[in-house]
Amino acid sequence: MSIFWAPYLVKANKTEPNNIYQPFNLYLDEPDESWTTKIQDFDYVIISAGHWFFRPTMFYLNHTLTGCLFCSQPNISQLTSFFSYQRAFQTTFRAINRLKNYKGVTFLRTFAPSHFEDEVWDKGGDCVRTTPFKRNEKVLDDYNLEFYKIQLEELKVAQKEGGNRGLKFRLFDATQAMLLRPDGHPSKYGRWPKPNVTYSNDCVHWCLPGPIDVWSDFLLELLKREAIDR
Repeated sequence: MSIFWAPYLVKANKTEPNNIYQPFNLYLDEPDESWTTKIQDFDYVIISAGHWFFRPTMFYLNHTLTGCLFCSQPNISQLTSFFSYQRAFQTTFRAINRLKNYKGVTFLRTFAPSHFEDEVWDKGGDCVRTTPFKRNEKVLDDYNLEFYKIQLEELKVAQKEGGNRGLKFRLFDATQAMLLRPDGHPSKYGRWPKPNVTYSNDCVHWCLPGPIDVWSDFLLELLKREAIDR
């Protein structure tokens, strides 16, 4: 069992090596070989990516700067996170489908929504709910919906291309379940308080027991189904 830290899935590096808050260079048509070269013999691979795509980034295609997100440089096209998200999943699935010896099952774990209320993350938004939403109390919308749709679209393409080689791409759908769990984030309790220091509330990551444990339950069920299919 291994975990590969590749928040953009594709090749990326820092514009300033010691500062993660400066834009990243994102090579949207180049797979991240830190993990694609290591999964040939894996039985199962779980692909997931999400909120890093809202960070400032410089977009490259064919080794050429194509645009950026949240950059201040003149004469560079301002593109959206949807653009980079879709291209990253296209490249990722194509890389898996082109691996010569890979015979495993690839799961796409879908986007886990954030739950900022009243304001956005850097304007005082917070997640203070202590109970889940009811089934019809919250609907998937805005960027959460767009990211989810992009994942489903690219998964369908990968399934069609992989079918020619007998490769399996499966949906590991955590989005709707996590949409209903605004109570699972650390909020202001994710850091030790410091005098005269104000941190943004964390309504993106998951820390409380319950919501994220569901992912393990879902994965176990999916693995059982694969065992039956075999």
